[in-house]
Amino acid sequence: MKKKLFPWLDKLFIEADKQDIRRTKNIKLIPDFKNRRGGKTSYAEWAHVIGIFQTIIYQTLEKKTGNKILDIGCGTGLLGIASEPFIFDEGVYTGIDVMTDDINFCKSHFTSKSYNFIHLNVANPSYASTQSSILAPWPINDGSQDLVTALSVWTHLNETDAIFYFNEIARVLKKGAKAIITFFVLDDEYNDSLKKRSNETGRFHFTNQNDWIFDVKAYDSENWFTTKLARNPEDVIGVTQKAINTLLEASGLKMIQHYPGNWKEYPGVFFQDILILEK
Repeated sequence: MKKKLFPWLDKLFIEADKQDIRRTKNIKLIPDFKNRRGGKTSYAEWAHVIGIFQTIIYQTLEKKTGNKILDIGCGTGLLGIASEPFIFDEGVYTGIDVMTDDINFCKSHFTSKSYNFIHLNVANPSYASTQSSILAPWPINDGSQDLVTALSVWTHLNETDAIFYFNEIARVLKKGAKAIITFFVLDDEYNDSLKKRSNETGRFHFTNQNDWIFDVKAYDSENWFTTKLARNPEDVIGVTQKAINTLLEASGLKMIQHYPGNWKEYPGVFFQDILILEK
């Protein structure tokens, strides 16, 4: 019943809701139900996450308008919507994704000249398995971006790919510019959360408990892990603190802020861990 009725009701709701938007004009860009992807389809959750990242982007950027923002794994544009206020006044948002359908949707949906979308022909076993197995640099000039964002991208990259594309972050950022990247970080809070999950008393119930236990090595890596429920390791990947240190050392980036994710059964800003990096 939901599959038949909900897309129709969603369309009616969005059209009616747009008439009442007064102070947050960029959420008019939230797509309809069939084009809300990236692990969340709820209109309310899209609006909520857009607000979280719009706030973090504001806090992270030195200048507030005219920015060049590169969004890796842009999907159908969630962070493109969050970025909208900050590309005003001759800035540019560029979204890159390995999924052709998502890029095609974004090109038709985001019609402003301030938006640019690029398909990256690189394979990912979970999202683009038939594409090129050769890692390719992003078609972005060196030292050209004020901000790089990636929402739930490094949570789908194995060790080799993660290191390669962390170096790409460093390559495209301007000196002193920053990046906002999300992870599942397997740190002390994660280890403490495993105790909570085995005890019915005092759970926060932020998550489905067994979905986020990273106890399987991803391709025999010592610091990149997946779960028993994953079909491919890239379905979901968590990394140790040593893995984060490896990424930072390889790229030369510096971590300046870590917002723990509430997936670890602690209150947090967002579901995944958010790392703020600086070149």
